[in-house]
Amino acid sequence: MDIFSVIKLLGGLAMFLYGMEVMGDGLKNLSGSALKNVLGKATQNVVMGVITGMLVTAVIQSSTATIVLTVGLISAGILNLKQAVSIVMGANIGTTITAQIIRLMDIDSSGSMILEFFKPDTLAPVATVAGIILLMFVKTPKSKTPGEIAIGFGVLFSGLLNMTAAVEPLAESDTFVNLMQRFSDNPMLAICAGLIITVIVQSSSATVGMIQAISVTGAMSFNLIYPLIMGINLGTCVTTAMVCSIGSSKDAKRTGIVHILFNVIGTIFFMVVMSLIKWAGGFPELWEGIVNSGDIANFQTIFNLVTAIVLVPFAGVLVNVSLKIIKPEASDAEDRADLVVPDAKLFQVPAMALDESNKAITHMGEVAFKNLRRSCRLIEKYDEGRVNVINENEDNLDLFTDSMDSYLVNLSGYVETDHDNQHINILMQASTNFERVGDHAVNIMEVAQKINSERLQFTDIAANELNIVEQAVLEIVDITVEAFRSLDSDKARNIEPLEEVIDDMVVKLKDRHVDRLKKGQCTTPSGMAFIDLITNLERVADQCSNIALLIMSHNDSSIIGNYHGYLKELHKGGEAAYDAELARRKDQYLKQLNKLT
Repeated sequence: MDIFSVIKLLGGLAMFLYGMEVMGDGLKNLSGSALKNVLGKATQNVVMGVITGMLVTAVIQSSTATIVLTVGLISAGILNLKQAVSIVMGANIGTTITAQIIRLMDIDSSGSMILEFFKPDTLAPVATVAGIILLMFVKTPKSKTPGEIAIGFGVLFSGLLNMTAAVEPLAESDTFVNLMQRFSDNPMLAICAGLIITVIVQSSSATVGMIQAISVTGAMSFNLIYPLIMGINLGTCVTTAMVCSIGSSKDAKRTGIVHILFNVIGTIFFMVVMSLIKWAGGFPELWEGIVNSGDIANFQTIFNLVTAIVLVPFAGVLVNVSLKIIKPEASDAEDRADLVVPDAKLFQVPAMALDESNKAITHMGEVAFKNLRRSCRLIEKYDEGRVNVINENEDNLDLFTDSMDSYLVNLSGYVETDHDNQHINILMQASTNFERVGDHAVNIMEVAQKINSERLQFTDIAANELNIVEQAVLEIVDITVEAFRSLDSDKARNIEPLEEVIDDMVVKLKDRHVDRLKKGQCTTPSGMAFIDLITNLERVADQCSNIALLIMSHNDSSIIGNYHGYLKELHKGGEAAYDAELARRKDQYLKQLNKLT
């Protein structure tokens, strides 16, 4: 094998790995929205979890990617440890689909046009041409991802064919044949070789594909292949351990441990079974028999499938072992913050990251809403314990907003469509507006503290007026959070009429309170406290109006960048639905105020 063959081999390997990367990314993007639903609905039934993990991995062509997504969903609280473990078991089976596809190299067309088409040396250029047409000539958003998948598929097989051609001369090399024989005679050496190569390449599918390409030399026996495949499976554990240990929750780390246990136990089990069969003289023609790419693919599938069947009944035991290794602590509940930014591992599927970000910011809105409600209660009955909760939650809201902004900025580097970029902008602005709702809740709390410390009192009419405004503001925040949860434009349209009524109420109350001050019916400190309270409540409603516009702009691009103009037209009247809702809200709240005069 000369230097030019080595260059050809390395070039083929590079094309093969790049093709796998491009095809895998395309498949993940194409199925991103479905992946979240499939993984998120994995049940407590371990068998269903295994099937789920197997199917998802078969679709996205990467067990590591499935495990990364699973870890992200654990951190997001969508999956529990038991569900994650079953998915990881299934991922080991699903990853074997790549080898089954590569075995197309073994197709013998025997003159059949259909079989000739599916041979890699025909399929590779066809897929590449199709990908180029979709990417360079069709050039539509919907054609980009299928084009990338086709290009990746074509490049993958072109690289595989180059590797195969480059290694063919090795069949005549005594050095290579002797090396293969040495590995065949020493299963532990073969296991170590498979493990090391997989750790370097960071993909069990790619490593198996390389072995399938080398199998054309005719120098690989089953004695070599079975421990090599086991070593490759052990090599994936190193990648999993890295994925699950960096910046992840304890359950994510336990998932990595279970994956390692699963593969180690499976390897030991198979080594014992294989050794017993050989010792008993079973299948004498098998061990020294020369294998092809189909044999390699079949053994990888059998190994992972049998391991899963044997160990699925012991999934609970594996979970318990992981809990022994990474023990729960009494402080675990405290370690889980009320507000959690989604896992960065979800960046691999931007659609999932966006969906989880929306959920996280919705929860942020709920926390801000609860803080506002607590602050309003302080005006009626002061409670220092409630003050501490409000302050603690406000700290969490501030930290979450900063972290969420950083997360979304990083996520923007992974999205590819203008719509997704606009979604990120909406999320960032919404989180800022919800954070400001929390700020106003703190301002109201501070006014309540002043009222308590200075023993200020409102007149009965002022207290009733304040109570009516509070009801309206709490309702508008509640509607806003619910509308944002599903980015529901219909619900969002009901926010602005109520916000307009709250503005009218605050103007009316300020005028009334000035009259009370002039008549000496209340003190200046009490009057200032009252004005501060209704001003902060009004500003909360303003934040809700901003969020409503963001929600509507998500589904109506004409509103983007034209918020002021859109509101101006609404306030002019003439839109039947808006006018009807405005009239209903006036009847609900302004009439109550008028009755107090």
